[in-house]
Order: sequence, then structure tokens, then C-alpha cells
Amino acid sequence: MATAVLKRKSGVIVGDDVINLFNYAQEHNFAIPAINVTSSSTVVASLEAARDKKAPIILQMSQGGAAYFAGKGVANDKQQASIAGAVAGAHYIRSVAASYEIPVVLHTDHCAKKLLPWLDGMMDADEAYYKEHGEPLFSSHMIDLSEEEVDFNIQTTAKYLKRAAPMKQWLEMEIGITGGEEDGVNNEDVDNNSLYTQPEDIYNIHKTLSAISPYFSIAAGFGNVHGVYKPGNVKLHPELLGKHQAYVKEQGGLKEDKPVFLVFHGGSGSSKSEYRTAISHGVVKVNLDTDLQYAYLTGIRDYVLKKKDYIMSQVGNPEGEDKPNKKYFDPRVWVREGEKTMSARVQEGLVDFNTAGQL
Repeated sequence: MATAVLKRKSGVIVGDDVINLFNYAQEHNFAIPAINVTSSSTVVASLEAARDKKAPIILQMSQGGAAYFAGKGVANDKQQASIAGAVAGAHYIRSVAASYEIPVVLHTDHCAKKLLPWLDGMMDADEAYYKEHGEPLFSSHMIDLSEEEVDFNIQTTAKYLKRAAPMKQWLEMEIGITGGEEDGVNNEDVDNNSLYTQPEDIYNIHKTLSAISPYFSIAAGFGNVHGVYKPGNVKLHPELLGKHQAYVKEQGGLKEDKPVFLVFHGGSGSSKSEYRTAISHGVVKVNLDTDLQYAYLTGIRDYVLKKKDYIMSQVGNPEGEDKPNKKYFDPRVWVREGEKTMSARVQEGLVDFNTAGQL
């Protein structure tokens, strides 16, 4: 069981527990879904799913999701809403995660060059938390400079890893662009060749970052696209990841068959065989967002359609003109329906990625 390699069996895990969990995932051929959360409601839906499937889980906030956590009415011209929302979300998740009796990796998603002030602000919070508690507030962050020149990407990532290393904080980076659109970053028109990472780049990154810290992972492009598209429009080649691992092993003279911790971006809409091929080549984290947004909607949508005649006014419904409707329009009722359908879709991912039953 995965908990055998963890010092902290439940709640937010950090440092050695994170790398031990990812090592265990590679050894036992599973990946951990990373769920984009934007509210306490989506956090709860995700934690319930992992608890019920006896699985670890990664909860992550994007820059936009973090701002939403703070409130859409808060100014964000200097990333202040995104910083405040991420920190607030992190404290909330830390407060409730242990109640679900599962290990949780607390992560932040894509941080492009223009969003680096957001990452800086979060790492300020990490260092303050570390000073008081001996561990960072977040388990890990992602820096995404895949749209920049490769050398700039690697050297800037290395700079941030040096800052994270004393806290044993994990850093995810991306090389090779993920197509599609997510959270205001639009790569729908990029050249298809940009979606496929070269093995030489993976080796260069691994060599550079390994000299600083072992706490890092690489989101390598193998045709990935954010969102869900018609079958045939997206051509994934997860078998390329196996070639990347073999190249790094050979060039570095390493013993491990899978020396690189890999990440699968743009996971929504992919086939189970594509997931499993990627996992067999050392993917330890798969991002899920678009499918879950839709799943959350369906529960609320179906409730509203079913209960339409009970939510058109505060009083009066098909059972009588004077019948109160509070028990139908109470947000705890209809929001809960969205949590249920989202949780069911997270459970599906836990099964697909072989994460279910690993605790």
C-alpha cells in the first residue's frame, strides 16, 4: 500500500513523502489525477472521490482558479487576487484534507512567464510557512515557460528550483507546448510540431535540474491539447515518453529504467489506452479539468430542470400555492448535486489511472 512509504498517512504531504509517493506510483504502474479546484465545493467533491476509492489525490489551483477562490470582485492587476486566493485555498485544503484520511498533494498549475509574480507571491507564503512549521505551505508548484526559448525555460526553472530546494518543495515544469485553450492561455493555433518534445531537451532538463534537487517533474509534450475535441483531431503519441526515458537513462548512465517523473497534460477526452501507455512510461500525474467542469455542471443542470417548478418563486409549487420552496432553492441542495456528479467523474479517473485501491 502507498501509505507504507509515507511518514504522513493523511492530509497534505510534502518533501520526501511526495517523491516517495511518485516513486511508488512508477513502481506500481499508476498515476495520480490532478484536479483543478476553484472553491471549497470542488475541493470536497475531489476529496470524497479519493476517500471512497482509497486513493491519493493531487489538488491544484490555476492562476484563474486561485483568483476565483479570493472572489471575482477582487482586483488582480498585480496578481494580488491570485496570490490571496491560492494561499486561502491552501489553508482551507490543509484544514480539511486530514478529515478524509487520504494523502493529498497540494499543487498549483500552469504559471507562464507573465504570471511569475503569482509564483513569487506564493513562494513568499511558502517560505513564511516553512519558517514557522518546517515545511512549505504548498507541496509543489508548476512553472510553465514552454512558450519561451528552451534555454530561458531551463535556466529560469532552475532558478526557481534553487529557491524551492531548501524546503524540499516539488517543482513541475513544461517543455513542449500543450495545445488548445485553458484559463486564458490560448495555444489553439500553434504548429503541431511544437506539441512534441525532443528527447535531447528532456535529458538537458533532467541533467540541469538533478544537480539542484531531485524534487521535480517534467510535463513533456506528446501531442497534448487542453479541452475535449472530436476523435481524430488530436494525435497523441504517449509511446514517445518511453523513448525519452530510455534516452535519459543511456545518456546519463543511470540505472533506473524510468529516471524521469513525467506529467500528462491535456488529459480530458483521452482514451484509456493512451492513459495507460503514458503511465507505463513513467507518468505519475495526469491533469483533469475540462471533463470535471462539465461533470459538475450536469448535476446542477439536471436538478434545475427536474425541480424547475419548485424554484421559480420562494412560495408556491405544484403541491400548492402556499407551499414553501426553501428546501429546493437552498444552495446546499443544488450545489451538492454538482459535487456528486463531479465526484463520480473523479472516481472514474481514479479507476482509469489505476489509482483506486492503492491505499
